[in-house]
Amino acid sequence: PAAASPAARGPGAGARKRLAAGTGLGGVQQSPVTFTNPILPGGFPDPSICRVGNDFYLANSSFEYFPGLPIHHSRDLLNWTLVGYGLDREEQVNGAINLTDVMSQDGIQAPSLRYRDGTFYIIATCVYRPPGVQDGTCTNFIITASDIRGPWSQPHVIEGAPGIDPDIFFDDDGRVWYVGTHVPDKPNFGGEGEIWCQELDLSCWCLTGERHYLWRGACHGGVFVEGPHLYKHEGMYYLLVAEGGTGVNHAVMIASSDKVIGPYYPNERNPMLTSRNLSYDNWVHSTGHADLLQVPDGRWFMVLLGIRGDTGPSLNRRSNMGRETFLVPVEWEREPMEWSPLGPHIHHLWPVAAPGTGRVERSGPVPLEGTKQRGPHVFRDDFESPELHPEWVFRRVPRRGTFSLTDRPGFLRLFASPQTIQERATCSLLGVRQRESDFVFRARMEFSLPDDDDLAPPVEAGICLFQKDDNYLACTVARLSGVPAIRLIYKPPGGEAQNLGSAALLSYRGGLLFEVVADSEGYTFRYSLAGRGRRGAAGRLERLARIAPNLIVSTGYTGA
Repeated sequence: PAAASPAARGPGAGARKRLAAGTGLGGVQQSPVTFTNPILPGGFPDPSICRVGNDFYLANSSFEYFPGLPIHHSRDLLNWTLVGYGLDREEQVNGAINLTDVMSQDGIQAPSLRYRDGTFYIIATCVYRPPGVQDGTCTNFIITASDIRGPWSQPHVIEGAPGIDPDIFFDDDGRVWYVGTHVPDKPNFGGEGEIWCQELDLSCWCLTGERHYLWRGACHGGVFVEGPHLYKHEGMYYLLVAEGGTGVNHAVMIASSDKVIGPYYPNERNPMLTSRNLSYDNWVHSTGHADLLQVPDGRWFMVLLGIRGDTGPSLNRRSNMGRETFLVPVEWEREPMEWSPLGPHIHHLWPVAAPGTGRVERSGPVPLEGTKQRGPHVFRDDFESPELHPEWVFRRVPRRGTFSLTDRPGFLRLFASPQTIQERATCSLLGVRQRESDFVFRARMEFSLPDDDDLAPPVEAGICLFQKDDNYLACTVARLSGVPAIRLIYKPPGGEAQNLGSAALLSYRGGLLFEVVADSEGYTFRYSLAGRGRRGAAGRLERLARIAPNLIVSTGYTGA
């Protein structure tokens, strides 16, 4: 996801940057009895949800970002608080689970979050390609915690578990099942996937017994069956999967069986939910990768990912927020038909997603009576805590000594380093997720420019709107030709960096205020000279550049 980020870089480790930041991001207003989708805006794909009493917990994919596996808590399914990460320690992610030099779009994917007998479980995949290797490894692992806020265990790697997108299922008889996705030995067409299961021994974190092959999806030619979740309801087993690839043909499919090991018979009304039957101009598309949840009063809901089709003239139905988490109601209905060509007819009971309209709606009735969705997302950080706020994330595990919150209390100090933004690298950059197309981001910075203007590249510090290692906008202060200056650099995918605007800062004394104002039509970059210190006065904002919104729009796997 595109992130507004402070960044510092240079050829030496001595340059310092001190910054305080605040963001205000706006969304659609709702009435007291309705809510607005997405329920978790920003780059939070592949949602998995579980309930413990009256508390709901949500985990999402995080790919190459660290900390990994963000976990949110809610008591109403609408207002979510980030309470921690499943992978937040370097020793968890510098071995078989690797977030130190992971490629863009690899890393931590498709978690399943479950709770059983006082323990939380997250099972997920880590994709890693060693340098120079095109085809990497998919390592499936489990972490556990007695408290959702952690600490979470070291990863338990499940040996002999091929493929991606694992699920963990606790049956009523006490047996535990691993449910996975792999490419079958003899696929019928390119992209065909297959769901399999095998019993899991939690005493050794190992697979045991016979492997059972469950389902290859609902549609012939329906590529990329993945993201399985297994449930038991009224004595029947239900296998929920994603199909069609995480793009505009994404869909939610379901099958059922009277035995956990199958055979599974598909719902004849599949897909259970999709946007593939709607116009490409629908307000949300690519809906899929879902998880089901029953609330305390017995009703059911579904969380799933989708991409908002922003309406800007150059966004081409894409969104700078990438894949986000949405909510739809679910009702169970029994088949009225007297026969079925797909299997034994027993008047199956099936979950029906969004029963009123059959699609993800922008707004709807609040799921729990007496609740109200909070207004637009607002984030401000004055760095008064000795711990970094959990909203901040890094590209991969940061090097030690990248930042400090204690060298100068009340300031985030970033240390410049020779590393620049590039594939597999870790540089002095951290950020927060963009939550809406319309937002305001401000960051106040103190940066002492080095006197030596012969450094190449120059030491620079500033903010960055970031999509990928080869696609970002960097607005920085540097000494250019002996003169302090601010400039906006654009790095297009696969192309050379471009200067989109610059201005001399002849009266620069070490302090600057950055501002980015964004809407569906583009981003406006402004700046103002500011005094040093928290209370140093800032001058009138000057416009540096106005750029189109599609320069950093996601077109790759993690955003499509």
